[in-house]
Amino acid sequence: MERRSILALPFAALVGSTALRASPGFTVSSAPPVPAGAPPAVDGPAALPIAAVQAGGDRDGRKRQIGVSATTYKVVTSDTKGDLFVIEQANQRRGGPPLHVHHGEDELFYVLDGEYLVQVGDKRFPLKTGDCILGPRGVPHAWAFVGSTVGRLLLSYAPAGKMEAFFNAWEQLGFSPGGYSKEKDAALLRSYGMDRVGPPIQL
Repeated sequence: MERRSILALPFAALVGSTALRASPGFTVSSAPPVPAGAPPAVDGPAALPIAAVQAGGDRDGRKRQIGVSATTYKVVTSDTKGDLFVIEQANQRRGGPPLHVHHGEDELFYVLDGEYLVQVGDKRFPLKTGDCILGPRGVPHAWAFVGSTVGRLLLSYAPAGKMEAFFNAWEQLGFSPGGYSKEKDAALLRSYGMDRVGPPIQL
């Protein structure tokens, strides 16, 4: 199956619009005004929901505690028809999830605040505010909050796969460090297209 990147879409649109403006005889004109009371224009067969998520807010207006993190959803699976799922995890306790591998999703780690240690494959990368790294599908990875104050980590999954359903299940089961066995953890990951392949990063 051909892999698509969500990042390629805006780039393609930019290149296309630039090429049109550069074409001889092509002029750009503003769209005609929309009559009062007319329904909004729809691009494609169905309009996707658009909503701003405020700082510290959740796309669904919920508060979630998942593992060691207070978690907020920023982009849910239905927003992009399955192409992208984005969450923010806020951390006050050091630590993170076990070493695991995604079989269907690439994962981007972007540090919004604080200090994290991210392992991708057999290498570990210390990341600070503004740093990011990609965890490609098929490559084992893990992360841990290592700061002394508060950390915020943005995680993006492309495509979304079953990641939203996984985090929902994890929250409902109430899993937390020391509150579940390796076997239960491994079974949960496996049921959502991942495999546990090692322990959490030891701090």
